[in-house]
Amino acid sequence: MADPHRSAHVDTFAREHLPPADQWPQLRFDLPELRYPERLNCAVELLAGPPGDRPAFRTDDGSTWTYGQLRARVDRIAHLLTGGLGVVPGNRVLLRGPTTPWLAACWLAVLKAGAVAVTVPAQQRARELRTLCDIARVRHALCDARSVDDLAAAGIPGLRITAYGGDSPDDLLRRPAPGTPYPAAATADDDVALIAFTSGSTGRPKGCMHFHRDVLAVADTFSRHVLAPRADDLFAGSPPLGFTFGLGGLVVFPLRAGAGALLLERAGPRHLLPAVARHRVSVLFTAPTAYRAMLDELDRYDITSLRRCVSAGENLPESTWRSWYEHTGLRIINGLGATELLHIVVSAADGDIRPGTTGLPVPGWTARVQDEQGVPVPDGRPGLLAVRGPVGCRYLDDPRQREYVRGGWNITGDTYVREPGGHFRYVARADDMIVSSGYNIAGPEVEEALLRHPDVAEAAVVGRADEARGQIVVAHAVLREGAVRDAGALRAFLLSELAPYKCPREIHLRDALPRTATGKLQRFRLLAPPEGSGDLA
Repeated sequence: MADPHRSAHVDTFAREHLPPADQWPQLRFDLPELRYPERLNCAVELLAGPPGDRPAFRTDDGSTWTYGQLRARVDRIAHLLTGGLGVVPGNRVLLRGPTTPWLAACWLAVLKAGAVAVTVPAQQRARELRTLCDIARVRHALCDARSVDDLAAAGIPGLRITAYGGDSPDDLLRRPAPGTPYPAAATADDDVALIAFTSGSTGRPKGCMHFHRDVLAVADTFSRHVLAPRADDLFAGSPPLGFTFGLGGLVVFPLRAGAGALLLERAGPRHLLPAVARHRVSVLFTAPTAYRAMLDELDRYDITSLRRCVSAGENLPESTWRSWYEHTGLRIINGLGATELLHIVVSAADGDIRPGTTGLPVPGWTARVQDEQGVPVPDGRPGLLAVRGPVGCRYLDDPRQREYVRGGWNITGDTYVREPGGHFRYVARADDMIVSSGYNIAGPEVEEALLRHPDVAEAAVVGRADEARGQIVVAHAVLREGAVRDAGALRAFLLSELAPYKCPREIHLRDALPRTATGKLQRFRLLAPPEGSGDLA
């Protein structure tokens, strides 16, 4: 349990809303590198190593930030946070914007100042933002100037928004600030550093609280022992910094290794290959759907600089792994992680890779497959994946903590088989989460959004298997009597309520939803499009 007497937090909200000690997973610090000092500020550690003239961040237009420039800019922002903006250690600070060096610098400055970073995807809509700010009691926001208008339109009570990268005299980057080094907050290793939100099966987001030591632990386990980065590596990838997959792969891992990262505002499959070729990227992070999409374009680009390819966010099909290997000679490092665990915890590289499996427990972690009662099952038999290590699930004041942590183990919600050789093979999701192009999407959240439309009487959302994306979101709606059957209007409404990646690829208008005699919804009957429905691709 976190020791409140060591905390540097003046605002104690995050610590006070950690789960009770008896609901925590068992934490393991078996590796020597995981034994951190009691006073630890992860931003200081991430910025400590390389010479000042070594490149830290690059952008697609060719500009470069050195480590010296990054340190100076982080210190300047930290001065402004705790000076004119009035941020104190423990305050939650919302960070929102495209993936840029300035967003990364703001994240580091928030942590160096001892505040708690709440980084969200730039696509999130007003209702989603209001919910997150309410759950985490956020009162400060640093927002890219291009993303300010819709954040302001959300009307979040008491939220002070400061833009960066714009023309206003009040812009964060135009304000006067000391040019001196910032004396970092003397945070404890178990002070909360960030709150990362993930969708829950009920649709209400869950805030995952991670400590300063957790940020370093994911780098000192998966990155150090599996990825094995070098100081001369250049990282790049598609996941935004609002997701922990991107935060680790594009900021934490390269900085911990003294390497550099190419931060791309546009990072879809069509943008990754030319960026790799142009900038000579050596480490790539993206989802299986992107690797599949890039296969047809490989002959157009010189990607011989690549030496590491990491896949996570959804299951990596063996066929995709083999096709990528045949075309490039590169063995994709598959990985299983979770926002609750901050990053990848089951994986394998090089000779340990077995195509079609996720891999082995990452050094510093243990894993097993168990039944619903928590009893380990024999190799070859499917069951629930359970893991534990130096990081674990700690939801912000959420009763679902008891569902995720059982008997000291983190239950990821995945069905797995442990093969006789020790490799773990993915079978399926054990809950109703839809995993589409690497995004976790809660069907009930989309249903709730549909039901907010005045013409919708009933709604059901399912995930349908899709070769390109893994799954797609499919919605079925029953309209109120007299309503105009217009699936396009429903989609436009959903785009105003939800981030675009959560919006259904198809909307089917039905006269009724299939139910049992007792009224229970038969979701399996919704996986095939009904004849004569109003479909929206």
